[in-house]
Amino acid sequence: MSRALKITITILAAMVLAGLVTLPSLRKALQALSGSSRTPEQARREVMDVPVSTPAGPLVEAQMFWLSTATPASLEPVKIELPLSQDSVDRSRQLINALIMKAPAPEQRTLPIDCTLLAFYLRPDGIAVADFSDALSSNTPSGILSEQRVVDSLTQTLGANVPQIRQLKILIHGQEAETLAGHLDLSGAFRVASPVSADAVTPPVITPATVDTSKGQVKVAESAATPGTGKP
Repeated sequence: MSRALKITITILAAMVLAGLVTLPSLRKALQALSGSSRTPEQARREVMDVPVSTPAGPLVEAQMFWLSTATPASLEPVKIELPLSQDSVDRSRQLINALIMKAPAPEQRTLPIDCTLLAFYLRPDGIAVADFSDALSSNTPSGILSEQRVVDSLTQTLGANVPQIRQLKILIHGQEAETLAGHLDLSGAFRVASPVSADAVTPPVITPATVDTSKGQVKVAESAATPGTGKP
């Protein structure tokens, strides 16, 4: 092998080695540049706005329950069009994500903007289990009224759009929680009335329940519950 060929091979090997060393840094720089124009909330919306239903599916008029503009302490029904799935579980996920992300105005939100629906199950007997991230508990204003509005918003929205659901159990990060944010009892399952009347919004009835979090199952006691107390 000639001396010139050896020098050429050595130079090429050095160039290849240098490229391997700088490639990760270059990739990170390009990723940072491409994502620099997006805020964290925009990136979150891109993930949560992906519909479960097929893109060609027709829009469906859904009735959502957000805070009222006229009476901020109460909820009001708002009709919007969403590409909802025919499957009751997928449909419920879409509705809850829309409840979080698509409020008409920030002051009308009922659920914290940074909370996430981690999982959703629906048993044949109509008992649904919604598992939320910790943000639902930590970022909901503490107080019985504000916590009750979160649950009412969920149960009334699901009741108006998913007739298969009869009760809703709320988990926080896969676990049963004693309260939502310090006051509202989460040990039971909340009644989901269907259909919901826009003229008469009633508080949910809570029934004592136990949950197998590994399977998303709820066992509801047979005894009746007193509305608004969470106690039989």
